[in-house]
Amino acid sequence: MLVVTLRVSQFASFVSAYLMGKTHQKGRLLLEEEMDRRLLVLALGMFALGTDSFVVAGVLPEISNTFHVNIGVAGQLTTAYAITYALMAPIIAAAAAHVPRRRMLLIALALFSFANLFTASAPTFPIAIASRILAGIGAAMFAPTATGAAASIVVPERRGQALSIVIAGLTFATALGAPIGAVIGGLGDWRWTMVFVSALAAVSALGVGLLLAEVPIPPKISLRARIAPVADPRVALTLLCTWLYQSGHFMIYTYFTVVFDRAIDHNTLLTGALLVLWGTSGSLSNLVAGRLSDTMGSRKLVLGMLVLLVAFLLTVSWTGANLWMTIPALVIYGATSWGLLAPQQHRLVAVAPQTAPVVLGLNTSCTYLGVTTAGIVGAVGIRSVGAHNLGYLGAIGVLVALIFAELATWKINASNNVRRSEDLAAA
Repeated sequence: MLVVTLRVSQFASFVSAYLMGKTHQKGRLLLEEEMDRRLLVLALGMFALGTDSFVVAGVLPEISNTFHVNIGVAGQLTTAYAITYALMAPIIAAAAAHVPRRRMLLIALALFSFANLFTASAPTFPIAIASRILAGIGAAMFAPTATGAAASIVVPERRGQALSIVIAGLTFATALGAPIGAVIGGLGDWRWTMVFVSALAAVSALGVGLLLAEVPIPPKISLRARIAPVADPRVALTLLCTWLYQSGHFMIYTYFTVVFDRAIDHNTLLTGALLVLWGTSGSLSNLVAGRLSDTMGSRKLVLGMLVLLVAFLLTVSWTGANLWMTIPALVIYGATSWGLLAPQQHRLVAVAPQTAPVVLGLNTSCTYLGVTTAGIVGAVGIRSVGAHNLGYLGAIGVLVALIFAELATWKINASNNVRRSEDLAAA
């Protein structure tokens, strides 16, 4: 009732402002307030999703002990979740294009909540893997719908900011949700961590149901059409950049507790504190990067952050040796790994504004393909070069991502020059 009353009063204020000739100023402020409310609701759902995505890394040793598997095998719980999301997101988006957006979000969160309870009660490792696949399906339903809605309910000049607000749900999950879950698992049982994630999803579903206004259903797009933007080299190169840099840095996060075991020394509360530091740095960087993407463009941001990320990965073998070097290293790590998301998405929307929801969905799929690659390569790397040297393997992926980013810039500039020439010729 309170929500309805508030909306009626907002609408009445808007009409009053219009009749008094103040629509341009006051009406704009009211509409922006409403938009921000929608974005915050979407971010709340992403918080639940992000907590589930990242919390496993903090309780990996406990999971390994419960199921009597090594750390590399236990890390495949993250891999199962990520590969399911990456493959199913475009398929579900095409198959469920006719489903109202709010209903889609609610179904996704309900499935997601159930899947985490399923993980919490899993008696064997194969059943736990199956539950992570189910959670991945829920994530595949929710995340592209949320980011697509965010891009569609704001004016073009605010897209970067809108995307950064929604992505902030993920980054705040790393700053708050995942560390809290890690502490719960470390002090008690990791199964309660999954119950915690399930409860977050349930609360998020309640918020979406009560506060999110209906979002118009976008035009139905077939699976072939959803994949078609990859034929544009500007889009393809940008997506490859996302896949590779996520592969590189998620090797460190997925196996966080063994990469930084010398600094953590098996201290559960310290593990949670370091994850808070990493996530907080990423949250702040993401919000700043979203605004900067709107004002200075994406190229300088992407290039600078990739260079810093490479530097972190090349030095993690010795910065992770003690706590006082680990702390500043994690600040740089969080700021660069999360700060790249908004300019990457901003670049894709600028290149393909007519298919923004499609390319954003593909970008998120590439993120989870990166998580999948990181889980597999990281498990092999632990056996071959050791957990403390995983940064060297990650740096290779990010260096290649930097090359693809610059190739994308070259293609984007070339396309813009051709368009300007055509415009001048037409004039």
